[in-house]
Amino acid sequence: GAIADPTLSFLSDCGLRVDKPNPRQYTGSIPTIPSVDVLFQRVTDVVYKVSDGTAQLGVTGYDVVREHPHDDLIVIHPDLRYGYCKLLVAVPESWVDVESIVDLAEVALDFREYKRRNLRVATTFTNLTRQYLHEQGIHHFTILNAEGAIEVAPTIGYADVIVDLMQSGTTLRENHLKPLSDGVIVESQACLVGNRQALQDPVVLNAARVMLEHIDAALQGRSYSQVTVNMRGDSVDTIAARIVENPLTRGLQGPTIAPIYSAEGGWHTVTIIVSNKNLLSAVEYLRELGGTQASVIPVRYVFLESSPTFNKLQEFLAGAD
Repeated sequence: GAIADPTLSFLSDCGLRVDKPNPRQYTGSIPTIPSVDVLFQRVTDVVYKVSDGTAQLGVTGYDVVREHPHDDLIVIHPDLRYGYCKLLVAVPESWVDVESIVDLAEVALDFREYKRRNLRVATTFTNLTRQYLHEQGIHHFTILNAEGAIEVAPTIGYADVIVDLMQSGTTLRENHLKPLSDGVIVESQACLVGNRQALQDPVVLNAARVMLEHIDAALQGRSYSQVTVNMRGDSVDTIAARIVENPLTRGLQGPTIAPIYSAEGGWHTVTIIVSNKNLLSAVEYLRELGGTQASVIPVRYVFLESSPTFNKLQEFLAGAD
């Protein structure tokens, strides 16, 4: 599906490269975690297989998890920062007076009163759609379980409105549909899920720990860069004192400073890890202190004392006992 290749890229960026010996096979392995076998499935099948314990861990869309809830299915990591989309209600552009759910509720009543039929809603997310419409006070509707190009349903007269996933909105516009301003049902992204019972097994739990250590470190690393500058100063302590005066240049653990052996003397190399949102401000401050030849390297991983997500998982499992 749509998140298959992004998932492989994401895992590879996390140091969890998936080896698939044959493109036609549906199995693979992760060399970093020899105990793990990989099964390639559609996002919906991932939910089913993790729910029934056929698979112990899985990557799928949060929208699919919400559509197919199960007592033994738990969301271990809710946001892997890719595969973003929204499940929302969209209506024909020709419905110029329909901009909100309140407007749609009025349309549903009009259909019932004047056309003697329910509002027809095409979607693959039947459970979420039914629940959402009832919550919004819309009760006169018929859900049509549709697959494939749902966006054409209103055009061909199969349905009146649709509930579908939107990323950029281009497909909706091309099919003369518009999303309702307040019609977002679920904001979704790729997530890591697990089987609650299977995670009681120490082997499965340890595999989850290794995965989460890599994932958390990689996601944390995206927020930081390593900055190195050359700076003249009388001593390491003098340079360090000037740098830590500014919170932007204290880094994750303060600067690392080393002397440069040159004919001029008095030169040092300063290395700090700074937040990307403060990158330019930090570089400009280092320049003010006499820093030159600044080089910046993206940080690939930041391993904290332990994986925050794994710690939350352990707390959840302990509370569920």
